[in-house]
Amino acid sequence: MPTQINEVIHDLGHSFEEFKTNQHDKLRSINDRIETLENRSSRSTIGGGLSFYSGESSAQREHRAAFRNWIVRGRDEDGLIDLQQKAMSIGVNADGGFALPTEIDGEIEKLLRDRSPIRQIARVIAVGTSDYKKLVNIGGLTSGWVGETDARPETNTPQFAEVVPPIGEIYCNPSITQHALDDVFFNAENWIAEEIAEEVAIQEGNAFILGDGTNKPKGFLTYTTASTADTVRAFGTLQHIPTGVASNWPAADGDTADLLIDVVHSLRPAYRQGAVWVMNSSTLATIRKLKDANGQFIWQNSVVEGQPGMLLGYPVIEAEDMPDIAADSLSVAFGNFDRGYTIVDRMGTRVLRDPFTNKPFVHFYTTKRTGGAVVNSEAIKLVKFSLT
Repeated sequence: MPTQINEVIHDLGHSFEEFKTNQHDKLRSINDRIETLENRSSRSTIGGGLSFYSGESSAQREHRAAFRNWIVRGRDEDGLIDLQQKAMSIGVNADGGFALPTEIDGEIEKLLRDRSPIRQIARVIAVGTSDYKKLVNIGGLTSGWVGETDARPETNTPQFAEVVPPIGEIYCNPSITQHALDDVFFNAENWIAEEIAEEVAIQEGNAFILGDGTNKPKGFLTYTTASTADTVRAFGTLQHIPTGVASNWPAADGDTADLLIDVVHSLRPAYRQGAVWVMNSSTLATIRKLKDANGQFIWQNSVVEGQPGMLLGYPVIEAEDMPDIAADSLSVAFGNFDRGYTIVDRMGTRVLRDPFTNKPFVHFYTTKRTGGAVVNSEAIKLVKFSLT
């Protein structure tokens, strides 16, 4: 009898060990699958389909992981400060919050280039401080031809103008529930990059065109304009070409085509390579119906998907913040914006986590410093819907 009992106990123990081994294997398989999904989620792609974190250092990777943990759970602030100082040489600011990891901040910049039309065509410079100045040569050197033994008269020195793009701070405050943050399938980095880029693109897109320069960029349409040529206008004054009709194009299609040709050739040849048209959709609709003196449409549809159409051989960028056609409006711009307009980005987008103000939502108060100004008033031309 004892022998039979011992055999039963032995069999039960063996069966339990088999059961425990099977459950352990299943749990390990589940954990491996969860880890794979988390890794895949952390490598999620946005914009052009590039991974967020390719090529990052171990310090950056550790900082990013700590930052994600802070976004999701609001923990380990002291450790994140230390990691951030090591990875980025900056820490928490006086008002609280942390700078986005450089990889996520870089993805936001890529998204902004996709969504902000002026950012696509202007020159963008990243700076470490708000004290950015650009010197522009407005006089140039004089020179001449001489013989081998002729005297070399003294030449004039160049004249420089200093341009200081005004810089302001854009803020946004996206919110999400803690339940969503805790979801294993939710990519916090992807979400915060998308939310920030969406809000910032709206604000800066308007400022680069219409900003008054007070705590924001100075938009290129807010500069003084004159109808005089480059050799006559003062530095910083943009040239406008009048349509000759208040609040409209010239009466005849052929005259409008001629006007647009005049706009192209008012820009110096050195600036035409890389030049683009900028207007909103409403103005573009009027242009797409125009014909030249021979009855041919002056608009050319793009033959490449995703590329802008062409007007007189130059791409057209649609910017909805450009004004509609009206009396004295500056509704069309043409120029080389890479040479004419500079955007200044202060490096480091900061985020402050706020789970208390609006429960159950967690808010992420985000700030980004950006500036902009015209640096070459000869490189951008404007069409003015006016008599003169």
